[in-house]
Amino acid sequence: MFFVQFSLQGQVEEDKALHFAAGAFSGAAGALIASKITNRNRFWTVTSSVAASLLAGLAKEAIDKGNGGKWDNGDLAATVLGGVTVGVSIELFSKKEGKYYVKRKKSAKKKKKKDKLAGLY
Repeated sequence: MFFVQFSLQGQVEEDKALHFAAGAFSGAAGALIASKITNRNRFWTVTSSVAASLLAGLAKEAIDKGNGGKWDNGDLAATVLGGVTVGVSIELFSKKEGKYYVKRKKSAKKKKKKDKLAGLY
C-alpha cells in the first residue's frame, strides 16, 4: 500500500508536468505569432502567450470531460502557468533593441511632470 501511494503521486506530478510543458509550447507559439504581427509589442506578446496556453488548457479539459473524464482545474492551472512562464521569460531575455522592438512612449502627463520638476532646479 505504501508503494502504491508513491506510484500514484508520481503519476499525478508527471501529469501536471506534461500540462505545464503543453502550456509552455502553446504559449511560445502564441507569443511568436503575436510578436510577428505586432512588431514585438511587449504587452501583446505576453498576453498572447497566456491566451494561447489558456485556450489549449480549456480545449484539453473539454476533451477530457467529453470522453467521460472529469474537469481538473489543477491541470488547467498548470497549463496556463506554462504559458505565463514562457511569456514572461521571452520578454525578460529578449533583445530590447532593434528594428522589431517597439518602445512605449511616455505619457504626456509624465513628460509635463518631468519638465515641471526640471524647471524647479
